[in-house]
Amino acid sequence: MSTDAHDGEGWLALTALALLAGATSGFVSSLFRLALDRSDRWRDAVIGWAHGRTLLGFLVVVAGAAGAAAVAAWLVRRFAPNAGGSGIPHVEAVVNGELPPAPAVLVPVKFLGGWLAIGAGLALGREGPSVQMGASISWLLGKACRLRERDCLALLAAGAGTGLATAFNAPVAGAAFVLEELVRRFDTRIAIAALAASGAGIAVSWLLIGQRPDFRVEITSYPAFASVPLFVVLGVLAGLAGAAYNAALLLTLSAADRLDRWPLELRASTIGAGVGVLAWFAPGLVGGGDALTQRVLSGAASLAWLTLAFLLRFVLGAASYAAGTPGGLFAPMLVLGAQLGLLFGSVASQPFSDPQMPATAFAVVGMAAFFTAVVRAPLTGIVLITEMTAGLTLLLPMLLACSMAMLVPTVLGSPPIYDSLRERTIDAAHRR
Repeated sequence: MSTDAHDGEGWLALTALALLAGATSGFVSSLFRLALDRSDRWRDAVIGWAHGRTLLGFLVVVAGAAGAAAVAAWLVRRFAPNAGGSGIPHVEAVVNGELPPAPAVLVPVKFLGGWLAIGAGLALGREGPSVQMGASISWLLGKACRLRERDCLALLAAGAGTGLATAFNAPVAGAAFVLEELVRRFDTRIAIAALAASGAGIAVSWLLIGQRPDFRVEITSYPAFASVPLFVVLGVLAGLAGAAYNAALLLTLSAADRLDRWPLELRASTIGAGVGVLAWFAPGLVGGGDALTQRVLSGAASLAWLTLAFLLRFVLGAASYAAGTPGGLFAPMLVLGAQLGLLFGSVASQPFSDPQMPATAFAVVGMAAFFTAVVRAPLTGIVLITEMTAGLTLLLPMLLACSMAMLVPTVLGSPPIYDSLRERTIDAAHRR
């Protein structure tokens, strides 16, 4: 037996610090989520007020979105360049020893910048900032307690998982994300730290936010055998759509790179202004997208609206990420997956009508499948959507759909999005 296996004090110290790091990360991530909820209400209130002021109101909405995005980009450029974008690619690069951990200033920049950008209406997710803040907080705690380097990295990975867990009220998905996506292997030390940190973070989150799943879905029956093949087809479509979305993200980022003579703030404000215009005409289509996803999962959407909303959000997600402000990809992906699933379910399930399996079931499965196609982390996707929707009866359809959603982009040669973004992050760090 190895010396490490006899290091009882080391294991206990790591677990105790993982609990502390998880609680701290969970507290910060919960505050971030509450702040974003408040900013969504403020944005809706401002748009409601502005609609009574015609041209002046329109200019206020557009200028406000542009200004908030510009300030978020300025914070990133001035204080913490690693705070731009999701942050997950940077965390992965740190775990793999390709980049050094971010300084402490990243945490307030990520918090405030993400609040401004997502609050302005950019289609970005709260999980990216939560993951990177949790990782940074946990790393700093490990260093302050003089842990060994490997334990600090284990703590960093655990804090990242806590950020995801508290962002979506999904503790098991947070730990699965660490093992499947961040380190891509089963490591006992990291597994213990991740489980402890996610558990502590969720306990704190429940005190501040509550214990209910993020989305309400009225599905209590298991699918009939006749409908099972439809989920396989949905997985194929999700795989194609996921590969297209990855390509769109990378093409949009490459196009933004060609505007390198533009200050980052100008690029962000231009995208923010475009988001402001959309917010004026369709306020429900901007922002992280939780309310939009809930609307889809409730089945309260026509086919025409679903098609238009999917296309707009597809473009908006890629454009928002190119702004260079803090914000993640998960939440926008869930919106697209739900829309794609409901579109498919509304059309394809008609010949196989199953009153116990409504079209909204395809929306739930579509979320997991599209996530898998983009990220290539099927276990995380399945567990995440199951925890967010309490959709235990859809595990078999999710398995089938996610297998196809993983196969199709792999055969097409489309790399996982975080692999591509990590390479960009490393290249950008070396150029600075």
